[in-house]
Amino acid sequence: MRHRGVLLLVVVMAAVLSGCGTEPAPRPGSAVAVRPLTEAEKLRIGDAQQRLIRRCMAAQGFRYWEAERLSLEESRTLGYVSDDVDWAREHGYGSRILAREDRARRANPNGVYRAGLPGDRRRAYDKALDEGLDARIVSVDLPTGGTVRKRVGGCVGESERELYGDPVTWFRAEKTVGSLQPLYVPKVMADRRFAAALGAWSRCMERAGHPYKDPAAARTAGLRATAGPGAVTAGAFRTERSVAVADARCARETSLRSVGRESEAHQVDLLRDKYGDALDTYARLRSEALARAVRIVGPRT
Repeated sequence: MRHRGVLLLVVVMAAVLSGCGTEPAPRPGSAVAVRPLTEAEKLRIGDAQQRLIRRCMAAQGFRYWEAERLSLEESRTLGYVSDDVDWAREHGYGSRILAREDRARRANPNGVYRAGLPGDRRRAYDKALDEGLDARIVSVDLPTGGTVRKRVGGCVGESERELYGDPVTWFRAEKTVGSLQPLYVPKVMADRRFAAALGAWSRCMERAGHPYKDPAAARTAGLRATAGPGAVTAGAFRTERSVAVADARCARETSLRSVGRESEAHQVDLLRDKYGDALDTYARLRSEALARAVRIVGPRT
């Protein structure tokens, strides 16, 4: 279930405090002078990739349906800390949005279409999409240990080539930067300023009638009643929204989000001696991908 996955990410802090993934600033004096992307810009890159895959598959004689595009507001990534009271008042922790996404995935027309193809056409579809078992395999050793591998080929590989230039370079930079979180998140959590803000947040929540030690516990409680399959009931959503609104208000009052983001940026910067090249490559390739994406799809509204 998507809900359980979201809760796990929150509990272990795999989602960073900013809610947007590691956003490296360029190294002072670096030739890479790009700003962090907004959430809307990152969504636009993903939407552009879907459009490119659809075009590529059509050129090879197959249909391909782009993933459902939520509104910009519905696509919000909350991360570990959210201080958007208005969003919480409207969406709680997003359980109804997640439920709708689950339904859309289960009804994905691409799976139905592929399943309805004859055997030889199905094999041709797989080869066109990502080259299947014949695709080139690339790998990267992660900073935290272990190796990640990926097949690069077909229309998926071509879409990455059109956006990022070299899909292999992009894959290695993306996976390296994404796996830095376990190296810096414990240090953020141990930061004195962040710990003090978190304590103030917890006391604020207790005064509001929601005695939780951290945002992860609050979100777990808020979503507990809505974690099952099917539609989210009105009663469950009221409970979720009550906790989410208090959570966001307390985060805003204690500046928990901004303190966390400052500490995160500092800790990521300390990793630059070893991982600066990967951070700069990641930032540069995403900036270049955005420049290409704006010529392919419009922004979400």
